Amino acid sequence: MTLLSRRNALKLGLAGGALLATSSWSMAQLRIVVEGANFQPMPIAIPNFASADPNFGKEIAEIVRNNLRRSGLFLPLDPASLPVQVGDVNNTPDFATWRTANVDALVMGAVERGGQISASVRVWDTQQASQVVGKSYNTDPNSARRIAHQVSDAIYEQLTGGSGYFDTRVIYVAESGPKANRVRRLAIMDQDGANAQYLTDGSSMALTPRFSPRGDMVTYMNFADGNPQVYLLQLATGRQQRLASVGAMTFAPRFSPDGSTVAFSVEQGGATNIYSVGTGGGQPLQLTSGAAIDTGPSYSPDGSRIVFESDRGGSPQIYMMGAGGGNAQRVSFGQGSYSTPVWSPKGDLIAFTRQSGGQFHIGIMNPDGSGERLLYSSFHAEGPTWAPNGRVIMFFQDPGGNDGPRLMSVDIWGRNAITIPTETYASDPAWSGLRS
Repeated sequence: MTLLSRRNALKLGLAGGALLATSSWSMAQLRIVVEGANFQPMPIAIPNFASADPNFGKEIAEIVRNNLRRSGLFLPLDPASLPVQVGDVNNTPDFATWRTANVDALVMGAVERGGQISASVRVWDTQQASQVVGKSYNTDPNSARRIAHQVSDAIYEQLTGGSGYFDTRVIYVAESGPKANRVRRLAIMDQDGANAQYLTDGSSMALTPRFSPRGDMVTYMNFADGNPQVYLLQLATGRQQRLASVGAMTFAPRFSPDGSTVAFSVEQGGATNIYSVGTGGGQPLQLTSGAAIDTGPSYSPDGSRIVFESDRGGSPQIYMMGAGGGNAQRVSFGQGSYSTPVWSPKGDLIAFTRQSGGQFHIGIMNPDGSGERLLYSSFHAEGPTWAPNGRVIMFFQDPGGNDGPRLMSVDIWGRNAITIPTETYASDPAWSGLRS
């Protein structure tokens, strides 16, 4: 069996959340089983990267191992157990030695620090004695972790057939202080929790940050004026501006796929409706009307439709309409209430929060409402956001009591629920696209 067929096995695992058929392959100690949530991760050997600074080489390799492990699709082997402790990216491996150690997928890397950081990586199929990945990278000295994330993406992409998501960032609400008087600031970090930076000072509460498609701008809800108002924040300069002056409260903003428009909610006279406005300002366009609460708009990836939350039927449910408004159709029909719908970047799924049975659930459904599946259930969990490859969801979970919320992620098969480390309590995550 070749590594190609094992890659196909991984691709089957990535093909869709509704995969029910069982397929298995075995060779030596490797066994990959694709059966929904019972998928078995691929063992992979990643020796420390070669470097004039061995500690640096070890650090970069460990970031790669951690990225792949967190994906739930790979099982990096203990580097101390490997036949070779430091990679040799320039020479062909001794495949017989690695096969004897029951290693089928092998990563060799090298990284150096100077005026720039340079890195190279090769991934080998030891059974077929062939290379399946060969990449080189150069970046500025402050981007060492990005090199590791880019290497991780290259490995993930080649061995799964799907796009990676490691060289990304997450913006979120950092919460600190006593529960009755929390300070809520906007913060941004790498997807693994590293390199956290604070974007607002906490003098006014900030909630629901959302990235623009280019990743250069954020829209969020700012309480500086007393009532919540939708603001834009330029990440490069820190410049902030209020987006629109409509009604007493504006909230729940989200960019259109081309980044030119923001859809948001407006509360007026007890009713809440959805509007859109260009990021340059202008007259907002009203998209819904009536006495219901319509909120949480999210555009389809092609920009033609909006999914949103509405209680027009008596309880909060998910509805869909054209991007220009009108003719909304209900798409959620399970027990309980639904909120925070978010369209997948691939367009194939909608993530949501559902309250039923005395619990919160993070779930997904097809855009027509079929195929609903609950991925994670807790006392309090909400606010899903998609990784750019459309196969991992981040959200926040609050255990209650005196503790505060934390960020978590889970894949679309309900596997691999993990906590994302943050310096403070954290809520309202939003995932960026891949960095250019």
